[in-house]
Amino acid sequence: MTLEHFDMVIVGAGLSGVGAAYHLQQNCPGKSYVILEGRESMGGTWDLFRYPGIRSDSDMYTLGYSFKPWTEAKAIADGPNILSYVKETARENGIDRHIRFGHFVKSASWSTEDAVWTVEAQRGPEKEAVRFTCNFIFMCSGYYDYDAGYTPDFAGAERFKGRIVHPQKWTEDIDYAGKRVVVIGSGATAVTLVPEMAKKAAHVTMLQRSPTYVVSRPAEDGIANWLRRNLPAKLAYGITRWKNVLLGMVFFNMCRRNPERAKKMILSGVREQLGPDFDIKKHFTPSYNPWDQRLCLVPNGDLFESIKKGEASVVTDHIDSFTETGIRLKSGQELEADIIVTATGLNLKVLGGLEVTVDGEKIEFSKTMNYKGMMYSGVPNLASAFGYTNASWTLKCDLTCEYVCRLINHMDEIGMRQATPVQNDPTVREEPWLDFSSGYVQRSLDKFPKQGSKKPWKLYQNYALDIVSLRLGKIEDGVMEFSNPAKGRNSMPDREAERLAS
Repeated sequence: MTLEHFDMVIVGAGLSGVGAAYHLQQNCPGKSYVILEGRESMGGTWDLFRYPGIRSDSDMYTLGYSFKPWTEAKAIADGPNILSYVKETARENGIDRHIRFGHFVKSASWSTEDAVWTVEAQRGPEKEAVRFTCNFIFMCSGYYDYDAGYTPDFAGAERFKGRIVHPQKWTEDIDYAGKRVVVIGSGATAVTLVPEMAKKAAHVTMLQRSPTYVVSRPAEDGIANWLRRNLPAKLAYGITRWKNVLLGMVFFNMCRRNPERAKKMILSGVREQLGPDFDIKKHFTPSYNPWDQRLCLVPNGDLFESIKKGEASVVTDHIDSFTETGIRLKSGQELEADIIVTATGLNLKVLGGLEVTVDGEKIEFSKTMNYKGMMYSGVPNLASAFGYTNASWTLKCDLTCEYVCRLINHMDEIGMRQATPVQNDPTVREEPWLDFSSGYVQRSLDKFPKQGSKKPWKLYQNYALDIVSLRLGKIEDGVMEFSNPAKGRNSMPDREAERLAS
């Protein structure tokens, strides 16, 4: 089997992978890299999900890359526009030429003796085994399982004569025009699907066990559009980006420090949209505080508009069983349906299911501790891109990419081939990877690494703090251990040879 060697292997050609490649090209221009993408197309999430209305629930001035201004009028962009943005970024910077499609990465093994990773992948429909070696792995494969979303076992599902579909498996042949649709769920996917499907369906019912906080926001950012008309694109983009970052941080901190005030603010917005006669307490008032779970964003109040028009409705109840014609609820009510959409969440997957060994020892990531939100205790020369839960994904990924490039350049400067986060501080307590009560997080939390009780093991979910830590902080912090001298430079045998020669 032929082995190709690269300085870096990037896994995943989505928003994060393209960003990682850009930063590497800019900050480590002498380094070679390849992007291994398991699917036959790029874009990750924004290519995989094809359900009606697919869009971001973050504004594009923060979800967009720091180095490429978002120039469209809409701040809350749909999936196809985001996909075009990612592809354009790859094409403009020659990143697309480095992508190997149909390469599903299965495992990686680290050899300290050689200071290299051996990456094994399956290529194409025949699943041909291929191998690569590299000095550094950057995992940009996201955090959920691309194969299937989460669907509970619903009693009687086999009796339903209509079609049952999970949004992650949406196909073009699904025709819902003039049909009765029940969307099970109340998260970001559900509140996106309902108003979009309501445009064509006979009626759409959003069936939820419990409510979620829903916030309306203009689809266009008036200030951003004014700035773009009157200032250079990069300057306008930078100002808008920081405006939205700071507003988001202020609101998140208010939710944490004064949850009752935040709750009143959110619910008053819903009441303003739906009027005083709508049962907001039952359908839009969660039992938890704001930001204990991620808020749902609806651009221009589209969900509320579809409810007011009678095109959609909300039912808060528990499912007793599916029937031949729909769903029977615990209350005894029956919802008739031609199509049932199970917007019931995702299955999370650590590092895309990558199997990792270090010097022959298998790494169980649930027993590792997460370093600065990107690396793992005891695992050398491997980083992963993971965004914020309370802000845009790309904000953290951009900072992660910058740090990884700083780390690689520092290793070159000191002549070391290996950088490993080492947790040997007995005062650091283990804490859950995410402080989030959402079901999709809680179902998988035991499989994920831990975070620590203090930096650099603590995840602060704070962009300003991460700028200080990742962009400005010291690389040599007493936790990152540098070892494995480069052959021919600063290695003990070479220094001894020089001494003897003199």
